[in-house]
Amino acid sequence: MADTPSRSLAVLMTHGADHEVSSVAFTIACGGLTAGLKVSVFLASASVDLVRKRAIELTVVAPLSPLREQVQDFMKRGGTVWACTPCVKARGYEQQDLIDGVIISGASVMHEEIKKGAATLSF
Repeated sequence: MADTPSRSLAVLMTHGADHEVSSVAFTIACGGLTAGLKVSVFLASASVDLVRKRAIELTVVAPLSPLREQVQDFMKRGGTVWACTPCVKARGYEQQDLIDGVIISGASVMHEEIKKGAATLSF
């Protein structure tokens, strides 16, 4: 049986608005969609702050597009954004505190993508 290249990409993010890597990760995730990959982003630790309403408006890393635009583009084009359940709870957030389209979930959703052969990136 020949190895087939993965057509999926799972991106794990742990950095928040205090680090440029957050914008870089979403730039790369959007690039994966452009390349024809099925892309999902799992936000853990400080990165769950990125998808909190109002907070997403504050993150801009020049010369990249504002994070809000990147995340909206990513989800509009079919990308999936999961936010770690314990990380969300630890910050006192609930679903209504996050932007539309973000799914609060445990890490098992990412593990399922990996078991199916998704390539992985971590930021």
